Amino acid sequence: MINTHDEFDVVVIGGGPGGSGTAGLLAKRGHRVLVLEREKFPRYHIGESLITGSMPTLEELGLKDRLDQMGFVKKYGGTLLWGRNQGTWDFRFAEASNYEYAYQVRRADFDALMLARARELGASVLEEATVKDLVFEGERVTGVTYTVKGDAEPRTARCRLLVDATGQQHLLARRFDLVQYHDDLRNIAVWSYWQGCKRYGGTRFGDTVTENRPAGWFWFIPLHDGTVSVGYVTPIEEYKKSGKSLEDLYASELDGSEEVRALTEGATRVSGFRSIRDWSYTCTSFHGPGWALVGDAAAFIDPLLSTGVGLALRGAHGLAGAVDEILADPESEERVLARYEKNYREFLDSLLDFVRFFYDRTKHKEEYWDKAQKTLDPTKLRPRKIDFATMLSGVSGIHAIFHDD
Repeated sequence: MINTHDEFDVVVIGGGPGGSGTAGLLAKRGHRVLVLEREKFPRYHIGESLITGSMPTLEELGLKDRLDQMGFVKKYGGTLLWGRNQGTWDFRFAEASNYEYAYQVRRADFDALMLARARELGASVLEEATVKDLVFEGERVTGVTYTVKGDAEPRTARCRLLVDATGQQHLLARRFDLVQYHDDLRNIAVWSYWQGCKRYGGTRFGDTVTENRPAGWFWFIPLHDGTVSVGYVTPIEEYKKSGKSLEDLYASELDGSEEVRALTEGATRVSGFRSIRDWSYTCTSFHGPGWALVGDAAAFIDPLLSTGVGLALRGAHGLAGAVDEILADPESEERVLARYEKNYREFLDSLLDFVRFFYDRTKHKEEYWDKAQKTLDPTKLRPRKIDFATMLSGVSGIHAIFHDD
């Protein structure tokens, strides 16, 4: 039972992958952790395609075997109809690391599993808990006030460090005015679910298919229940110029596509449409006195490369290590969190640069490979196609976040 006034080593706001991952890893290390999640899990969420950069954290949390048992589609790589090349081309995760596959997941099930695992590892978890305000001592954040559904009075949780994992709600970033949008990546996404789609054979069965269109691009993500998530992303200004509803724009672009149209031919749309603004941003600071950001609460860099959950999980791994160090040596807080932010920001900047380059669809695939090599492997120790697979796997590129310079 959590008391009206209670103290923790760490309070984590948000129970998505970044929050539950951070909480689970810290609880596993023996720290007293409270997770405050606004919703009741399971709940719907977009972002169904994982990358192998997620796998080390999932393994450390003891979840890989469970994910296999849940029957999620194994994603061994991706297929693209992109750039000036005629026809599709692909990459395999196994080219980049020891991890052959990630997963295509129903986020309601995946996120519920993550949150339950944090609880199993010893974290206290409260769902339907709404943070009302921050508690300060001088300029330092020392806790939160919150209510749980049904409460008549707010409760207070004090902590040695507060982690904001609230995703695109970015609670602390809004409070401290930290959100900085990237104006050239103000997109809107619309998607639905289909039944009866065609699938590739062999290890390409679980591929995410990414197809460019003149003013946007499609994703095609096969899921374990036989449905496929099919979404269209376009700049918000292109959507406005079209004069169409999102549903009509989706239908006309699907009709004009090549690979995704072929895969959905004869299939049936089995859900309504959903949409979201995919406005990329990076916060101007990822930490301050008594607090730190992780996952989408820190930055969101476009859905094009499916890096959202991967960044959240690897960020959780890095932040958990940093917080563990701080709790052992409180005087190290600023130095350790500054290191975490510096390495995380350097990777995000390189990812943002690569996404912007990749959005230039006038290039050949070899030019995208070259860009990945210049970003990750400027001395050309590996073939450039391997560097491209490494960039899209999120394994090597994020590795530096978790180590001293």
